[in-house]
This record gives sequence, structure tokens and C-alpha cells, in this order.
Amino acid sequence: MRQLTFASLQVRNLEAAKEFYTQKLEFEIGEVNPQACVFKYGKGEASFAIRTPLEDIEEKEVGVGVALWFAVAENVDELKEKYIANGVLTTGPVINTPFGRAFHVKDLDGYKLTFLETK
Repeated sequence: MRQLTFASLQVRNLEAAKEFYTQKLEFEIGEVNPQACVFKYGKGEASFAIRTPLEDIEEKEVGVGVALWFAVAENVDELKEKYIANGVLTTGPVINTPFGRAFHVKDLDGYKLTFLETK
């Protein structure tokens, strides 16, 4: 295997999750169907989907242990402040990683999204 080409996150409420990603994180929708919504981030350089569950996820912690990393061109301090103003839960300060400066947010189902400032 050489690369991961796509990721799909199972969510409890597709419409609520779609609203979170579009209204609060300002992600762009690529495609929508009754079972899924595909997002394009960074002018189509990255994409992933949220979808209705493939199996019963009631009373399960679906987001635990899952983290998606997005490289961003903008300043992460400013992006974090914008997300906080949009009502997004961030999980700690901007940190220095071996890959660059980053911060984390959690979506409605507990999935961790990392936004990494690349030089």
C-alpha cells in the first residue's frame, strides 16, 4: 500500500454532522446522497465522508481513537480562534509537533480533527 485515498466516518445524525462540518468548520460539500456526505477540504486536495452507520453504533463511542489530520495554509492560531467563535470545541492549545504547529477539535461524534500549519 502506498497511500490512504479516502476515509469515511460513521455518524449518529447525518444532518447534524453535515451542519457542523459546513457551518462551523466551513468545509465544502462535494457530493451528497441519503447515506453520506462527501466533503472537499483545501480546494479539493483532501476529501472524506460522513455517513450513516454501517452497523449499530448506539451506546458506542464511535470517535474514540480516530484522528484525521488536515494540512492548512492559514495561520493555525487564527483558524483556531475562528473555529472557537463558530462554537467549535477545541481540545487544548496550539502545539508544536514534528510536522508543524497544530491544534485539535472534536466533532459531534467525538472524532478528533487536527489542523496542521504547514510551511
